[in-house]
Amino acid sequence: MTDVANLEAAFERTTIHDENDDQAASNAAYQKAKKPSVAGLSTSQSAANRMKLPHQIPLQKIATQNAKTANIAKVNLAANAGRPSEHSSSHRRTLTESAVYSVPSNPATPKQWHLGMFEIGKPLGKGKFGRVYLAKERASGFVCALKVLHKSELQQGKVEKQVRREIEIQSHLTHPNILKLFGHFHDAKRIFLILEFAGKGELYKHLRKEQRFPEWKAAQYVAQMAAALKYLHKKHVMHRDIKPENILVGIHGEIKISDFGWSVHAPNNRRNTMCGTLDYLPPEMLRGGGKDNYYTEKVDLWSLGVLTYEFLVGEAPFEDTQVMTQRKIARGEYTVPSFVSSEARDLIKRLLVLDPEKRIALEDVERHPWIVKHCKGSPRAYERTSGGKSRSSSDDSEESF
Repeated sequence: MTDVANLEAAFERTTIHDENDDQAASNAAYQKAKKPSVAGLSTSQSAANRMKLPHQIPLQKIATQNAKTANIAKVNLAANAGRPSEHSSSHRRTLTESAVYSVPSNPATPKQWHLGMFEIGKPLGKGKFGRVYLAKERASGFVCALKVLHKSELQQGKVEKQVRREIEIQSHLTHPNILKLFGHFHDAKRIFLILEFAGKGELYKHLRKEQRFPEWKAAQYVAQMAAALKYLHKKHVMHRDIKPENILVGIHGEIKISDFGWSVHAPNNRRNTMCGTLDYLPPEMLRGGGKDNYYTEKVDLWSLGVLTYEFLVGEAPFEDTQVMTQRKIARGEYTVPSFVSSEARDLIKRLLVLDPEKRIALEDVERHPWIVKHCKGSPRAYERTSGGKSRSSSDDSEESF
């Protein structure tokens, strides 16, 4: 126990010197006010003062090793015997196809986790109530992200219920496009969440860097989002805070929904609580939480429409002052620039419908002509294939950092 106590004391000192403490320079490049959900943590990365894992292992190799370990494990599973192996095709992987290769194997599962079971690496990001660190589980060598929440800050922010709900929901989800929560533990001061490591960081940063995505990339991202949301809704889970800041990018370029702080499990598919981020809120949530004003999982369809627009244009469709944003959302007023294709316009139009019952279903999103055109027509967003120039996973890894 002494070793564990010493490690925890050292860990407390480590958290003081976070590379993300001064983000003024990076925030200056983009003037939109980031409005994170209360349980959200940024996973942005900077180059300054990075702490290396023991033996100075490069991050891209770590993440790729995780993916390769998953491939080997999957080949040995009879249930997955019919799936192609990593080297079975000479075709270039698309973003959506690669998701099937990025599902990590689980770390060793002890009777009780504690901090001494992990080697702590560099800070990956920080948020209002804690920080995220790169970590390696000692027993298996499995690399993960360790999300550290301080109990005192959670109590002051009155978000204990949301964190508890986040853990309960996310720990029961298994999908290639949803960030996996492997386990959690706590000590006297902190709560630790053992999360899948998404090697390419926050999608928000990629979007800001590129300003807007080309249509082929946006379509594949939307297809993956549709597949993940369809999975969530089948489990009666509403995310309620879909936005680029809450989406991560895996080592092969596949996206992963994260931050389930505002999510809710609603078996009757009805809620009346207002939450989330204004730019992405649907009109039915803006009307307030009256006892007769319920909404369903179709709130996530509206947010998907906003996200699709932002992928293609570089900004949210209703972005304005708070009052004007609310007014535009309530009226469904937005303008699509001329450089957006007619197929993409059609999908946005069918998602951003004021009447929730008339919004396009997720199954139809996956079959939409714009999605089919850029994702080669496979009905499942994370099993698509594409021809063209071959590209290895190591190439993807090197681009990440």
